[in-house]
Amino acid sequence: MTPEQPGKVNMQIQQYNDQPPVRGWVDPRFGGVVEAYLENFRLEDELGSSLHVTWRGKPVVDLWGGWLDEERSIPWREDSIVCMMSVAKGVTAIAIGMLVDRGVLDLDEPVATYWPEFGQNGKGGLLLRWVLDHRAGLPALVDEPLWPGATFDREAMTGALERAKPLWEPGTVAAYHVQTQGYILGELVRRVTGMPIGEFVRQQITGPLGADYWLGLPKSEFSRTADLLPNARSRLIAARDQESADSLRVRALAQNPDWPWRCMVNSEEWRTSEIASASGHGNGRSVARIYTPLALGGEADGVRLMSGEGVRVMSEMQHNMIELVQERHYRQGLGVLLNSPDAVYMGPNPEAFGHHGIGGSAGFADPVDGVAFGYAVNKMHEVGTNGPRAKRLIDAVYAAVKGNGS
Repeated sequence: MTPEQPGKVNMQIQQYNDQPPVRGWVDPRFGGVVEAYLENFRLEDELGSSLHVTWRGKPVVDLWGGWLDEERSIPWREDSIVCMMSVAKGVTAIAIGMLVDRGVLDLDEPVATYWPEFGQNGKGGLLLRWVLDHRAGLPALVDEPLWPGATFDREAMTGALERAKPLWEPGTVAAYHVQTQGYILGELVRRVTGMPIGEFVRQQITGPLGADYWLGLPKSEFSRTADLLPNARSRLIAARDQESADSLRVRALAQNPDWPWRCMVNSEEWRTSEIASASGHGNGRSVARIYTPLALGGEADGVRLMSGEGVRVMSEMQHNMIELVQERHYRQGLGVLLNSPDAVYMGPNPEAFGHHGIGGSAGFADPVDGVAFGYAVNKMHEVGTNGPRAKRLIDAVYAAVKGNGS
């Protein structure tokens, strides 16, 4: 379905000098967001991006601009999409939250209840809750490291996770499960629904909402997909070349192919894989659309993803720790991050929740002010947070929200 766009202002931004092509519309009350969006191109390392915001269930900002390619020859189009990296963790968390809300999954049941083979090597009591909040003790496959490229082999990954021994007692230590979380949660969805995670998301979330977001991108969509440009100075990306093989960061990604990051994340294998914590593709509009029901108690435009209680449970803080893999301070929910200003900024309200992706993409819901936010970029920044570009946009959004009686 296509949401209504009341009061939109069509923008035909004239291009001056090297100003990037920018198109879209805004509600007149949110005109300051346009300036913030343009500032990102002038002051930051923005190449191409899309931004969408809903407020109280209605779209108020829909912008896209810049370039799909590093040569600046192909403008970003309205339907352009890009890999948004760990934004996928938030979408997968919503899928799991829906199954918890329906009683199909129980947060305090062991994973092995639904996936018996997973209970090997001390994991018989490992709770679903701990997978969602990164305390499962499985951020890396240490005892049985897989070959480079195994990340594209679902059966190899899930088999190794079945046999893996936790690195510490589950439930005690927070360590960001960069990719292993996605394989565990994806397999759980497959076990209890009979559907791969990508199909479940399409049938239960993106299809009903009309959201152009994919876990497992069909080749038919490649022609409108921007290449993702990693930043070689990013700590996680640089780890393989700068840290020892025993580093937890290096081990967490040991099953990735020995390709440059740019080749890997733009490969056919990456795009088509259903790595439920990393390989999702979408844009600002699709991610804001997914989060809109969660900003409104679980339902928007006649589509209910979960009950208000389900939203509350998913967004309840599980711990407030510095996780070990990237040494970031997270206020952690169940698969989603809660507003963590020094790591993942989501505006003025501590109750906001969602997930960023390495390099700058982000999506979140704010149930206090009824805001849903989606932002997709194709050129990664260096910092490990969601960065200055997202912050500038978020601050402009909330300046409008607070200035209009929220």
